[in-house]
Amino acid sequence: MAIKISGTTVINDSRNIENIGVATATTFSGNITGTAATFTGNVTITGTGTTALLVNGNARVTGILTVGSSSITLNGSTDRITVGSGLTLSSGGITAGIITASAFVGDGSGLTGVGIGSTGNVNTSGIITASAFVGNGAGLTGVGIGSTGNVNTSGIITASAFVGDGSGLTNLPSSEFSDGFIPEDQKLISIDTTLNNSQSNISFAEDLVIGAGVTFTVSTGTTVRMDALGVINSSSVTSNVVTVTEDLDIPNGTTAQRINTPTSGSFRYNSQYEMLEVYTGSQWLQVVTSSIIDRGVFGGAGNPNANIIDYITISTTGNATDFGDLTGSRRLLSACSSSTRGIFGGGYSTTNTIDYITIGSIGNASDFGDLTQARFNNAACSSSTRGVFGGGAIPTRLNTIDYITIATIGNATDFGDLTQTRSTLGACSSTTRGVFGGGYTPSPFTGVNTIDYITIATTGNAIDFGDLTTTRHQLAACSSSTRGVFGGGVQSGSLVNTIDYITIATTGNATDFGDLTAIPRELGACSSSTRGVFGGGYSPSPTNVIDYITIATTGNATDFGDLTVARAQVSACSNSHGGLS
Repeated sequence: MAIKISGTTVINDSRNIENIGVATATTFSGNITGTAATFTGNVTITGTGTTALLVNGNARVTGILTVGSSSITLNGSTDRITVGSGLTLSSGGITAGIITASAFVGDGSGLTGVGIGSTGNVNTSGIITASAFVGNGAGLTGVGIGSTGNVNTSGIITASAFVGDGSGLTNLPSSEFSDGFIPEDQKLISIDTTLNNSQSNISFAEDLVIGAGVTFTVSTGTTVRMDALGVINSSSVTSNVVTVTEDLDIPNGTTAQRINTPTSGSFRYNSQYEMLEVYTGSQWLQVVTSSIIDRGVFGGAGNPNANIIDYITISTTGNATDFGDLTGSRRLLSACSSSTRGIFGGGYSTTNTIDYITIGSIGNASDFGDLTQARFNNAACSSSTRGVFGGGAIPTRLNTIDYITIATIGNATDFGDLTQTRSTLGACSSTTRGVFGGGYTPSPFTGVNTIDYITIATTGNAIDFGDLTTTRHQLAACSSSTRGVFGGGVQSGSLVNTIDYITIATTGNATDFGDLTAIPRELGACSSSTRGVFGGGYSPSPTNVIDYITIATTGNATDFGDLTVARAQVSACSNSHGGLS
């Protein structure tokens, strides 16, 4: 049986209406119960609390079920749940399941436990953080490693630059450097390493340290530049050798560009003075690069003036050999030198000319520049870098001191004054101190025993050192790095063969050394670090005699050989004197 009610029927009865058929109505108010109920059309249920719609069994919606004011719509025909803009999901969220989406909107900052299982591309302008990557990462672009932990890989890491010292890198191949600048404070080569042709320009900012027993090979066509080169644990290494088949660029720069705290054995090229130098632990010393390590050179001659230059090998004995010519003929000049360059300054007729030669290569002299004052009968001494000229006459006697930088051609500069105006004096030097001894003063006209000294690297007036053993002039001097020796000259109008010596670092009077074989005046002298040589002079006529002494041992001179021409009023220098040791 079916009851169809077209209008509105209100049953005010607390009893239930039971029906086993179909009840059709436009509106129901109250509870509807039963084992099964089918609604067609739209159904609106109005209730209170949590009992607005209570389904104890299964419920199927084949149309659209709307909850709230269009907040959630369940569309059974499209199997889609639509969440409206006014809906907020509770903190309970949706758990233990899988959310599959074609897109996320927002930054995903609230997502947790999220993994990316897609086999497609993941595109993001933000940051992806992962505890692990699976695969070789070949498709990753714009990737940076920001981890402070370890990065472990069995593949290849390629980078345009490394930041840090790379001390934690392991399993590097032997050719571990590429072209460029290595800025670390120190680079330790701990495994056998080869720089090949493709690595053509490697620069190290500080030290390159080669480990004990390690071979470091630089192939042809490869250039390595560094500030220092060292070997660690050298006591355990039989042979420490760096072999370069083409060239090795070492640190270079001016004197002012030396590092502040060099280590003993540091090696560099001084571009200011054009020389190699090594640090001994207390000072920088020049490295003698010429294969001619002890050459003495005699220049000039008088009566008549001559431009003769001849040379000897100081460590041997024998006659002198022709070297070349000065730029002009002159006598009564002075000479000084570095390990490579010889300098001749002043002379008579009164001139300010300075000539130079390359001591290791025979040939004629070239113009260097001019003294501050034209003069003759002056004396000169030098360190490895600076030459100093003192005294002289024009013919008025002078106390002038001027200096040059030996490696740089140009005019001399004022240095200071001697303690006395005098000429025909002798001079010698250590690496730091120049000493002028003897000479002839204008008032009264007489020889003196005065010795005064300067510090070569500075400027200023000379200071009293002490006295020679006798008053004399027209003498010559030479030195080792510690001892200065003065020989020959005129004493009270008579020629003498006296030799006396001083300890350059200690002021005080000279001590008798011995005698020359001849009795000369206006002679020349030069030295190596161990041997002094005196040559030429008037005795009383011009002589070609060359004598030598062992500077460290007192005693008389021994015959060495002969100059190429007997002559006086000559000067001499060498590439191995005491100012260079």
